[in-house]
Amino acid sequence: LDFFHGFHAEETLVENLASMSTSERIKAIQKMPETMKKKREIRNKVLKEITKKSRLRSTQLCSCAQCLQGIAVSFRRFGNSLSEYFHVLQLRYKTLKVIGAEFGTSVLSYFIFLKWLLTFNIFSFLINFSFITIPQFLAAEPNNLSFTGLELLTGAGYFQQTALYYGFYTNATISKIKNGPSYNMQLAYIFTVGLYFVICFLILLFSMAKSFCRNFINPQAYPGNASKLLCTWDFNITNEKAVKLKQKNLSTQIKEDFTEVNREVLNFSATERVVCIAIHFGSWVASLGTALAACAGVYFLSTNNLKLFVKGHRNDLESQAAMLVLPVVTSLLNAFIPFFYSWLGHLERFRSPGQHIYVTIARNIILKISIVGILCYYWLNIVAASESQCWETLVGQDIYRLIVVDFMFCLLGSFFGEFLRRIIGTTVCVSLGLPEFDIGRNVLDLIYAQTLTWISIFFSPLIPGIQIISFSIVFYVKKVSLMMNCQPPRKVWRTAQMTTSFMFLLFFPSFLGVLSVIGVTVWRLKPSEECGPFRGLSSMYAAVSEWIEILENYTASKWVVWIYHNLITSELFFFILSTFTL
Repeated sequence: LDFFHGFHAEETLVENLASMSTSERIKAIQKMPETMKKKREIRNKVLKEITKKSRLRSTQLCSCAQCLQGIAVSFRRFGNSLSEYFHVLQLRYKTLKVIGAEFGTSVLSYFIFLKWLLTFNIFSFLINFSFITIPQFLAAEPNNLSFTGLELLTGAGYFQQTALYYGFYTNATISKIKNGPSYNMQLAYIFTVGLYFVICFLILLFSMAKSFCRNFINPQAYPGNASKLLCTWDFNITNEKAVKLKQKNLSTQIKEDFTEVNREVLNFSATERVVCIAIHFGSWVASLGTALAACAGVYFLSTNNLKLFVKGHRNDLESQAAMLVLPVVTSLLNAFIPFFYSWLGHLERFRSPGQHIYVTIARNIILKISIVGILCYYWLNIVAASESQCWETLVGQDIYRLIVVDFMFCLLGSFFGEFLRRIIGTTVCVSLGLPEFDIGRNVLDLIYAQTLTWISIFFSPLIPGIQIISFSIVFYVKKVSLMMNCQPPRKVWRTAQMTTSFMFLLFFPSFLGVLSVIGVTVWRLKPSEECGPFRGLSSMYAAVSEWIEILENYTASKWVVWIYHNLITSELFFFILSTFTL
């Protein structure tokens, strides 16, 4: 009897929901004190009921109205199914919850940042592949080079005549149908890259502003300790593992908040303060001196490396080895110097773990951005003026090798820096204990890799696809290494502002520095005469100027010409835009 009564009540509920409007029905289902699975079942039954009623009224509807209503219902059901699919397959959602519960928000912020960068590169790859690479395939010539496998490391050889590099793309207007629509590769290349950077600029600004407002300007708008303790439990959670994970997550968050409130203030005597200042000063001198020496080494190695490429090699193996010297040395510097910075940080007595991490990040960003700056100077002033037939492809190959070797060193760093450190700390020297996850070093590795990816977009449009694979593997390797080898931070502390700091470092100096490099490449440098979509032009930007001159002859395109002359080429417009942005 109870079963039939419950069945009748559910039928009545479904009929009532089916008679409501879409917005009312959604709100009513959301307010039900049921699990998400039960709500989805009710929603699907309601949609079936609506479809059944629409069929019964089919004799009263005209064929056009009936078709439109059927399409609307089908699209609604497809959208609901799609949202469920993405909800189930949401990238590493459960992993992030486990990391936050076990290791706190400081370590979690690294994985959130990595996931965010991965999404960024997926967007970049789709843009470049859709508007640059796919049209090029229509005019592509067959690749006559043989594939040996070494190209996966060097990026040269077979890859040189593929869509991976700038030199492969044509400067012709692609048209497969006579007197049909055409596709100007010069304009497509420069506008796609330009539009992508504009979108990235806006996304970074919006994300940074949103995170800054949340964590710095109005942090009280978000739940405090009392509300976390009394009001944040989700009573729809019924699975035992999910309940325990939620409990641990809330416990970690409350501990972090209490640590922030009850932060211990260290009081130093006058002598201790002088000693601390001396240690800080010596550490900064040592870190800046190390960064300067590393930049000098990279510069001299890169110039000698170019001489070897210009002269050529008779032995293919020797040539392949010579190509890897610069990226290997650069990755060695980027891998081992941060360990030296971490050691310096342990010598200094910081008031909180946050100060230690921020100082380490500052030293690492100076090192990595300085090395990238030296490499950019080498590419734009030495490689671009060399005797190479296609200097843009040579730059793309250099960046490809840097990204691949840096990825390999990142994996090796997880093995030697965390796995072997755990073995030593648990067997050889027990007093060391398990290692902690080095947030500063790992975050700067991501920013360094993303900076190289942004620079490469003009010289190698498909590099973001390689970075997608790289970041996906790094995510899982770092997750496994964290769970197996590392211990939670000894001092629990809240790091709500850290994600904002990561985004700011990604924006400046990384993204703005990349914009400067692309700007110099497009406006100042002369393209190669024998390769690429801009061959034969005085500068890459000349393609836009020539297009505007053609549009001046068409009355319907006068508005484009006006925008170009009054906005794009106006210093006043960019000054106002920069002022508004800042």
